[in-house]
Amino acid sequence: MDAIVFGATGFIGRSLVAELLTRGQRVAAAVRRDTLTPWLASQGVDTRGLDVVTADITRPLTGLPEVRDVYNAAARFAFGLSEQEARATNVTGALNVVEWAAALPRLRRLVHISGYRVSAAGDHPDYAGLGAYEASKLEGDLAVRARAEALSVPLTVANPSTVIGPGQYIGMATLVEDLWNGRLPALPGGPDTFLPITTIDYLARFLAEVPASPAGEHYWVLDDDTPLLPELIGTIADHTGVRAPRRTVSTDLLRRLPRRLTGVDPETLSFLSTDRYPTASARAFAASVGLETPPAADALRTWADDLVATRFGAASPWLRPYGFHTVAGSPTWVAGERRRPGHVLLHGLPMNADLWTRLAAHLPGPVLAPDLPGLGRSAATTRATDAWLADLLGPTQTRPVLVAHSLACGPAVRFAVDHPDRISKLVLVSPAFLQEPAPRFARSGLAAPVLRRMPAARLARTLGVPEGPEVRSAAADLRRPGVARRVTAALRADLAERRRSQALLDRLTVPVQIIVGSTDPLVTAVDFPVAEIAGAGHYPQLTHPSELARHLDAVPAPTGG
Repeated sequence: MDAIVFGATGFIGRSLVAELLTRGQRVAAAVRRDTLTPWLASQGVDTRGLDVVTADITRPLTGLPEVRDVYNAAARFAFGLSEQEARATNVTGALNVVEWAAALPRLRRLVHISGYRVSAAGDHPDYAGLGAYEASKLEGDLAVRARAEALSVPLTVANPSTVIGPGQYIGMATLVEDLWNGRLPALPGGPDTFLPITTIDYLARFLAEVPASPAGEHYWVLDDDTPLLPELIGTIADHTGVRAPRRTVSTDLLRRLPRRLTGVDPETLSFLSTDRYPTASARAFAASVGLETPPAADALRTWADDLVATRFGAASPWLRPYGFHTVAGSPTWVAGERRRPGHVLLHGLPMNADLWTRLAAHLPGPVLAPDLPGLGRSAATTRATDAWLADLLGPTQTRPVLVAHSLACGPAVRFAVDHPDRISKLVLVSPAFLQEPAPRFARSGLAAPVLRRMPAARLARTLGVPEGPEVRSAAADLRRPGVARRVTAALRADLAERRRSQALLDRLTVPVQIIVGSTDPLVTAVDFPVAEIAGAGHYPQLTHPSELARHLDAVPAPTGG
């Protein structure tokens, strides 16, 4: 084999394996349990050069294939560990890898992945002061270097900073999660706190190049141009449309305050530093092999998109591409194909675009599914919904079918009247302006606090739908500041717009379909044929997706007039 990667199922290790395989290398992946192979398959990586082997580095290593390059990406990364737990992998395990590598007859390089704070932590692993994780990383770094020198092992140490990218949900990700959910009233640290980043793609490419370089180097792999922490968080806040904290709380004060009050783990505070790091050798090496650090702001925005799409590791995205787009001047969550969609799907309340997950699986071709402004994951806009929808579909080069649900049917009708040349058909699913109005309580200010605290199971019962990922996604968004309040405000606005939307039906010149559940019928007569789905209520896309899809494939109904 060309290389072996210890810690191959970890965030860094799996991306390194993928990079080496993509370069045509034969790679042994040392794992305790094989979660690597399905992940590589999901990334489209050719695994014909992969050999998955079982290994536990906390014990002496035997029975592994002979290799040329050894990468140790194994680490126990968590706060609150005991000294024994942290040392088992980060010290004893690291030394076991050195001992095993020393016996390889064709060894070219041992690449040990340490941490960027080892340059600031001195040469004494203070477990009481630093915490078990950081102290064990320092002790492991010192021990590996000493043992490799004693055994004449050709060693290179890579010290990456905070590594960001798809699948990274720990460390700085928890800070972003608090920001997203409105739980970050102030930033920990000071205005000059430097929390450097590097991207997982850049790090994997960097590590893949290291064995061909001279041994003995220690590379601090991080972006010196990472914005200071307030600007870093501000970049993510602006991109996602949430409010960034304006105040900071010093680490000295956070250390004195009870953790139950601050919510900050004391072990994280040493990372909130103004320190800078010796990156010259890493920058020179990267330049010599043609590697360029991606712009930090772009990397942060892309990572924020992934964090929100996956609910910070709690869910799987159902539609790609995804991310925040500026629509009508505000960040809008957009999933799917914006330029050439076959169907544009507008959700009703109190849901978000995930409402269409089950239906989209039955639709041919690409779809576009945004969160409406101020709802779901989208930020509020000062522009009218009609202007927002026109701007959303500005880049669209096809004439898609416009499918709207519930309260979204009003804006969809207005768009179809104003822009009949931009869509091929209008489908109204459970159009709220033709059905019974929402109960008075749901439109009142009292409903917002109830919605915000409502667990997913109760929300599902209230809506009469299964408690699936779509409802859990909606419940998560309702807990964010302002979303539940904007839902009730939209219900009140719909009551005032009902007659206007009804009157516009006579001006439609595009083919129209109206689809309702049999238990949620229209209460206002229309001149269009109305299809009923037996047994369905207000959310047929959740309860009867295949039946709804069959109606969408039906011959278009004649236009009204």
